[in-house]
Amino acid sequence: MSYMHRCMLMPGATGCGLVHMTLFSCAARSSYKHPLCRPVFFAPPPSSRLLTIRTMTDANKPKSEGEWRAILTPEQFRVLRLKGTERAGTGEYEHNKAAGIYSCAACNTPLYRSSTKFDSGCGWPAFFDAIPGAVTRHENNSLGMVRTEITCTACGGHLGHVFKGERFKTPTDERHCVNSISLSFSADDKQNEDA
Repeated sequence: MSYMHRCMLMPGATGCGLVHMTLFSCAARSSYKHPLCRPVFFAPPPSSRLLTIRTMTDANKPKSEGEWRAILTPEQFRVLRLKGTERAGTGEYEHNKAAGIYSCAACNTPLYRSSTKFDSGCGWPAFFDAIPGAVTRHENNSLGMVRTEITCTACGGHLGHVFKGERFKTPTDERHCVNSISLSFSADDKQNEDA
């Protein structure tokens, strides 16, 4: 039978304070000793088949400006967090033709499939569609015209802008103009070998 226990503090020691899932028979429960902890056992609720337990650190917690500065290079910080733009024609992925996934350089969330990348001649990597839910759009009227900024949904990192109606021969007639420095690339080695 499956039991859970919470590590409790022992006198003079520190317990981990986490909830652990353990597999014990009723007889074995009384003899279990977790290092530095005094376990308290309880059966999971009858209706729960799968229990997800979060650790004390929350990966989804928003990072501070200082944390982003420590994680990102100065140029990545300028583009991803301060909404900068890299110079046209200088990005690492503009001419990349390999099969794979483009992810956010800040949080590693998958954003674009290489199958949606196309050559627009704009000087930055261009995609006609994002992975569903990965990119958020924000209308920007700051330069006297309407532009649509795109950001990573997971961390809010600035990716670039999306343009519509430019008559590229793509299924969406959209161009996601993305800064290479906002991306990381993971090649699909199997597809690249077959090509």
